Amino acid sequence: MEKLTQQEETAMLAIWKTSGGFVKDFLEAHPAPQPPYTTLASTVKNLEKKGYLQSRKIGNVYEYQPIIPENEYKQKFMSGFVKDYFENSYKNLVTFFAKEKKISPEELKEIVKMIEKNQ
Repeated sequence: MEKLTQQEETAMLAIWKTSGGFVKDFLEAHPAPQPPYTTLASTVKNLEKKGYLQSRKIGNVYEYQPIIPENEYKQKFMSGFVKDYFENSYKNLVTFFAKEKKISPEELKEIVKMIEKNQ
């Protein structure tokens, strides 16, 4: 699975949000600022070439469906992110966000509860 560019990732998030469809559907689900239709269409074609989407022609337009599930993509690249930037330690990741005040003590308590619940 190839890492996506930021533009491709944003497009995939819109595609996953719509569970597939047409470029116009992805444009509507795309966060602001929305790219021009032709730019998004090119990005979608690149995603298909990379194996993230499959298409079928309906009349003179293409309908696209994601092949790679969102959770699978997140899992693969989040693991790489933690490995590359936090010495493969999720503890270091959480510590970083705590030091940067990007996570509150209440949120940390919620995380601990979720971990304890899932054990």
